[in-house]
Amino acid sequence: MARRRSSSARLRWLAALLLVALVGGGAGWWHLRHWTPERVAYPVQGVEIGATDDVVDWTAFKTIGADFAYLDASASAFARDPAFARNLEGARAAKLQVGAVHRYDPCQPAGPQAANFVTVVPRDARMLPPAVELDQTADDCPVRVSDQAVESELMTFLNQIETHTGKPALLKLTRRFEKRYHIAAALDRNLWLVQDRFQPEYANRPWTLWTANGALANEADEEPVRWVVVQP
Repeated sequence: MARRRSSSARLRWLAALLLVALVGGGAGWWHLRHWTPERVAYPVQGVEIGATDDVVDWTAFKTIGADFAYLDASASAFARDPAFARNLEGARAAKLQVGAVHRYDPCQPAGPQAANFVTVVPRDARMLPPAVELDQTADDCPVRVSDQAVESELMTFLNQIETHTGKPALLKLTRRFEKRYHIAAALDRNLWLVQDRFQPEYANRPWTLWTANGALANEADEEPVRWVVVQP
């Protein structure tokens, strides 16, 4: 009988521990989903909107604290976000500053990619500096592209879009791209780094923009969004 009581007590104790773990894990998940950096530390914050996002209520984003928006405009040599012009107009109507993002493809030459970008993005002094997302590597290209060619073509692309916009580009640099090519040390451009919750250090130099929460649950949109802050 004593053994049965002991086993029953042990099971209740284990069940209580499991309940505490589940509650703690759920609270931690909820906190991460809704977390943004303190406004005191990062006064300027904003959102990145891509081609897969739904129709955006820009006034709602302004209400929850967005000061700016970066909009996916183009990708590789041919892809474009058909909602870019609508999002640009809507964000500006809500009094947000706006910038454009190009998702760079190291498998494609610089010229066609730059032509794609400048076709979509207007030459407008009010625009924020253009951002170039560097995530895809050349390891899976149908035709081999050397590391030297990746850097050279990227530099050509940057020069062409900077001529169009009149502003130096931001490098939106992911951890895997930096680990593969070490671009942060090779190219003298401001950096936009990506890491949930904790300040990123993988570029080994200061960043300008930081995607602090890549899936922020918010009152402005049913779907989570990428929340970005500016280094003060």
